[in-house]
Amino acid sequence: MSDDFGRQPPRRRVPGPARPERSARPVGRSRPGPGARPARRPSAPRAAAPKTIRLGSPRPRLRLVGLALTLVLAAFVVRLLQVQAVDASTYAAKAEQNRYVGYTLAAERGGITDRSGVALATSEDAYDITADPTLFTRKQLKIDDGPEQAAALLAPILGQDQETILGKLRPKDKKLRYVLLAHRQTPQVWKQIKDLKSALATKSATDPGTANVLGGVLSVPTTKRVYPNGDLAAGILGWVNADGKGGGGVEQQLNSLLAGKDGKVRYAQSGGRQVPTVGSTETPAVPGSDVELTIDRDIQWAAQQAITDQVKESKADRGYVIVQDTRTGEVLAMANSPGFDPNDLSKARSVNMGNAALQDAYEPGSTAKVMSMAAVLEQGVATPLTHVIVPNRLHRGDRLFKDDIDHETWYLTLNGVLAKSSNIGTILATGQLGKSQAQANQVLYSYLRKFGLGRYSGLDFPGETPGILAKPADWSTSQQYTIPFGQGVSLNAMQAASVYSTIANGGVRVEPTLVRGTKGPDGRFTPAAKPKETRVVSARTAKTLARMLESVVDDQEGTGTKARIPGYRVAGKTGTANRVDPATGKYKGYTSSFAGFAPADQPRITVYCAIQNATSGSYFGGQICGPVYKKVMEFALKTLQVPPTGAKAAKLPVSYTP
Repeated sequence: MSDDFGRQPPRRRVPGPARPERSARPVGRSRPGPGARPARRPSAPRAAAPKTIRLGSPRPRLRLVGLALTLVLAAFVVRLLQVQAVDASTYAAKAEQNRYVGYTLAAERGGITDRSGVALATSEDAYDITADPTLFTRKQLKIDDGPEQAAALLAPILGQDQETILGKLRPKDKKLRYVLLAHRQTPQVWKQIKDLKSALATKSATDPGTANVLGGVLSVPTTKRVYPNGDLAAGILGWVNADGKGGGGVEQQLNSLLAGKDGKVRYAQSGGRQVPTVGSTETPAVPGSDVELTIDRDIQWAAQQAITDQVKESKADRGYVIVQDTRTGEVLAMANSPGFDPNDLSKARSVNMGNAALQDAYEPGSTAKVMSMAAVLEQGVATPLTHVIVPNRLHRGDRLFKDDIDHETWYLTLNGVLAKSSNIGTILATGQLGKSQAQANQVLYSYLRKFGLGRYSGLDFPGETPGILAKPADWSTSQQYTIPFGQGVSLNAMQAASVYSTIANGGVRVEPTLVRGTKGPDGRFTPAAKPKETRVVSARTAKTLARMLESVVDDQEGTGTKARIPGYRVAGKTGTANRVDPATGKYKGYTSSFAGFAPADQPRITVYCAIQNATSGSYFGGQICGPVYKKVMEFALKTLQVPPTGAKAAKLPVSYTP
């Protein structure tokens, strides 16, 4: 009995006797006999149990995989060390080069003005037309003749040969990303290209068969040099070459001041386009300084017009006129003919592109006699009234010397020798400068040097010649006697003008100047340094020479009567010298000249004119340069509002009765 009330003890199963094994039933059906159990239906055959496949140990495979991964990782580590440590700078530079591009911001070139601020050279907006050749390939445009189509469209706009443009768009270097198609084109030219690009881009967006063959054409902002007055003062100004640098004249001389400092823009790009989200860096350009010249545009125009007309009329090789302020040394005009237009150098002749007034060295002829007379007066060996007997011929050394015209024996004063421009009289006067000819040569040489011969004028101008003045010991037998009247020695036009400005300035030579000052980007004006001054002769000698030079113009026997200006006292001197042909080195033709200043008693302005190899009409300096002097001097006096002094000249005698 169970301890728990109401529960029955669990039944236990008692195992029975083991069942005998059943014998296998015969194949086929057997009908059971009476009293036998009905036969059981045969059960469905059981599926055979699958065989178990035992795997091998995974450790060898894991070791192999681990080893492979270790080798791969080691290779990556080695490569990573090479890229980031060993070759880091090289790869960084390549990445920067491929990702970042930049272009130069051209500095605005400073302007050049005359003394009144009138523009002579200025700069305008322009564009350099460039291209990326990789954007014209078949891969980019899906056509084979992209460069040919682009060249055909650009050639008439840029004014270039189609084949030239094609060569740039299809370069030998297939990796080239930048070519320059055209320098400094106007905004109108770039607008034409932009409009054409835009039209092609619109059409290609709607017509898959159309390619924008100008998609790779780009531009870089820059500036273009412009000369508003054309060829006016071109010899002084010079020009700017294709690289934006001064190629001559003041543009070259003061290029570092005018050019300023270029800036730079650098930005990230992808596929030839700027990536705006990355940003860019910019170094601003610093504009160049403005330069103010000493010249007066109106006087320059008058001088250039006068010399151009006379060179054409005389069918001469060339000519030049210089106008100078006698007190300050400032050059008011320096005109050359023929000249050139710096706006269109393609039409300029190379021989005319310099400044001949400073670059041509030539024998001055009789205009140099004023220096010989200055030496004679300053040394006290003669006065304007000293009597000089002038024969028709004078034998000196191995030569017979003569004057421009045959004449009977002249009885001249020293003033008359200068007025009639006598070579023989000048030789006789300068022979008194020393006890011997060698001593006289040395004295004359010292005065020529003080007047500025054989040395640069002080302008520091590109291509200027110092002329030729040999030392007295090297003078030939004939030079001892020809140098006093202006042959056997050479100078340039500026040196010749400076001689007369020295006399006009009371005997003090002031180095000529072309630049008054500069104005920097900050707007401050910096005056040019004061020119060097040198006392050449005394004020008394200079005043005496001025009176003697008046006789050349005022006296009926003088050679410069065509230079007279009504109401003004004019001092001047003619010159006609044998000319050395630069091509052959032999004498051919003449150098005709006239130099002087006004008013003679209170000098303000010096004008010098020279014409080379006049072949039509007269070749005498007084005849063809005297009128040029008169036109230019009259205009300059009126422009600068210089009134006549009103004083009458005290005429010096030219000749005497023996």
